[in-house]
Amino acid sequence: MPKEKAHLQFQKWSEENGPVYSLVLGMKVMVVLSSDQAIKDLLDKRSGIYSSRPEMYLGQIISGGYRVLLMPCFCVDLIKAEEEQGFSEGIAGYTSGSLLEAGSDTTAATLIGFVQALLIFPEVMTAAQAEIDRVCGERLPELDDLPNLPYIRGCIKESMRWMPTDILGVPHAVIRDDEYMGYKIPKGSTMVYNVWAVQMDPKRHANPERFDPSRWLEDTQTSAEAATNADATKRDHFVFGAGRRLCQGMHIADRSLFLAMSRLLWGFEFHRAVDDATGEEIVPAMHDLTEGLFVLPKPFQAKVVPRSEAKAARIRAEWAEMTELLDDEMQWKALPKGMIWDDDAALVGVEA
Repeated sequence: MPKEKAHLQFQKWSEENGPVYSLVLGMKVMVVLSSDQAIKDLLDKRSGIYSSRPEMYLGQIISGGYRVLLMPCFCVDLIKAEEEQGFSEGIAGYTSGSLLEAGSDTTAATLIGFVQALLIFPEVMTAAQAEIDRVCGERLPELDDLPNLPYIRGCIKESMRWMPTDILGVPHAVIRDDEYMGYKIPKGSTMVYNVWAVQMDPKRHANPERFDPSRWLEDTQTSAEAATNADATKRDHFVFGAGRRLCQGMHIADRSLFLAMSRLLWGFEFHRAVDDATGEEIVPAMHDLTEGLFVLPKPFQAKVVPRSEAKAARIRAEWAEMTELLDDEMQWKALPKGMIWDDDAALVGVEA
């Protein structure tokens, strides 16, 4: 097993062995899926038996042998451990909060990957800012601008395709023996789907390592619509999982990424840093990743500047207005303008 860049080795093995192959790890079988159709056929269409999670020995120790739904309250155990082991409330709070970070961490990692792409492919920033300027002018982009900003929508889809945060997916497990493409899949096998291999397949996307938002100009699907499309080839990306384990917050991610990307591009320019010694531009390497269950680019240098003094002043004013909407706990007292759909306003009002 590779100790790093496993997605690349798994991709190579799929080219040699086909879209479905297995690895024997000790006494466990790992089945690796490397095509959109295999993921659709097994994790989606046979989700009744492919939606379990692999047994994790460390997880068994942490949970005391309980399944998650039957576990005692995690934070209650932390309070007891705090008294017994003497660690601070700050550590307890940080540990509890880490359970909620899956959504925020992956969104942040996607944005970092997007900025990296802007540095490698500067023409993307030029095209995106031209569209924003044409539609929004001097005002900040709002959620209701989404239908009129197809290139920005393409930036979102392309960011999740080009630098998927869950590069090898989140493993599933099969609960009984099964057969697929003539292969026997034993009960209890860990099912890994190589998101990277699928999304970098040149049969799906020409010149796959090129960041090209124009691939998606005709694709108006939301992430939820794409994930449930009966045609596996029409799914835009596999970052949000598959089958019954689809991310339930994908609509929040779509909106968060739209607001973040459109407003960053409205207000700032992103340029390559320059090496002081050589005078040459520093271009980040797309394969240089901080690895784990979720990945993101390793730190890279960039020059970020406001597009104009007027935009810089508007950003400062906008932040000052936002602070008025926050309570002492830094929670929203009221929802900021532009962060809900107009047709939602009648349903949810403006009060949080």
